[in-house]
Amino acid sequence: MKCFVYKSSKKVDAYIYLDQKDDFTKIPKKLLELLGEPKFTLEFDLIDDRKLAVADARQVIANLKDQGYYLQIPPQNKLPS
Repeated sequence: MKCFVYKSSKKVDAYIYLDQKDDFTKIPKKLLELLGEPKFTLEFDLIDDRKLAVADARQVIANLKDQGYYLQIPPQNKLPS
């Protein structure tokens, strides 16, 4: 599956992974407000055994299929609920 990664303009080291380029319709509006304007960063082919720097590929794929996006944030930058 194609994967498109966007960097948060407000939260350091926060990224959103999508399976459709520039399709932010499945991301909750509140979350988009917290992250700021997404900046396109990277496009790659995502397979379940691909080694990713921070995320687990299987978890990313599951989130993309279940909720339409995957949010990657480092533990020290947890977003408020």
